[in-house]
Amino acid sequence: MLHHLQAVWSFRHFWMSLVRMDLRQRYRRSVLGIGWSLLNPLAMTAVFCVVFSSILGSSNWRTYAPFLLAGMSVWDFIRNSVTSGCVTFIHNESYIRQCPLPCGIYPLRTVMGAAIHFMISLSVVIVLLTVLNMNFASVQVLWAVLPSVLMVMVFAWSVATLAAFATVHFHDTQHLVEVGAQLWFFTTPIIYTRDLLDNKGLSWVADLNPVNLFLELIRGPLISGQPPEASLYVQGFTLTAVTLGLAIGTIAWLQNKLIFRL
Repeated sequence: MLHHLQAVWSFRHFWMSLVRMDLRQRYRRSVLGIGWSLLNPLAMTAVFCVVFSSILGSSNWRTYAPFLLAGMSVWDFIRNSVTSGCVTFIHNESYIRQCPLPCGIYPLRTVMGAAIHFMISLSVVIVLLTVLNMNFASVQVLWAVLPSVLMVMVFAWSVATLAAFATVHFHDTQHLVEVGAQLWFFTTPIIYTRDLLDNKGLSWVADLNPVNLFLELIRGPLISGQPPEASLYVQGFTLTAVTLGLAIGTIAWLQNKLIFRL
């Protein structure tokens, strides 16, 4: 595992240049540029605040808007990383055939591009909290959220890597992931609080949902202004370590066979 991570880091200039190239191509000649990445979560936040805030969230839209946008930011980052990660080897086939680089570079290219939009969204959440509720995020809370942000990025890369190998061997994986993500969205406490699941005796749905864990680690402190409990850090670290080990193990097992599947 350490050897592979060192190899990925040694080629950091290559995959960082690929990330910059993706951003330039995506927003070339665009008026708003990277600001378009916020259009979907902001539009969804506005719709839910106007129509569903009193039903699914809180009657106070000033509190519900940052709550929803923070949840949408975490969800969109994980979903986009996994769905785009499914085809990352297929889209980078020309590089894979020409250069014997570590396979982990290509899912990292996808995840880092999504991570840039994710960080911008979190910044907007902090601004909303400050403007709407005068709830200034303390330095202690921001430092408490930083490890969770790093963990969710490693988790997203690990799942994207697993999805990429799965798609190479079974091309319907991407379609299954997209359908599953639509169902998964409504079973995750994003547009509603976890209390709704607890009151219906469905606590296990949230407990088994890895996205909910990162919501509690990232959204929870930003909204409440209190650092998360130590047990949540332990759960997040364990989940991240397990998925990272699976991803690295899969790379070691299937990397040399990848070229014959493309």
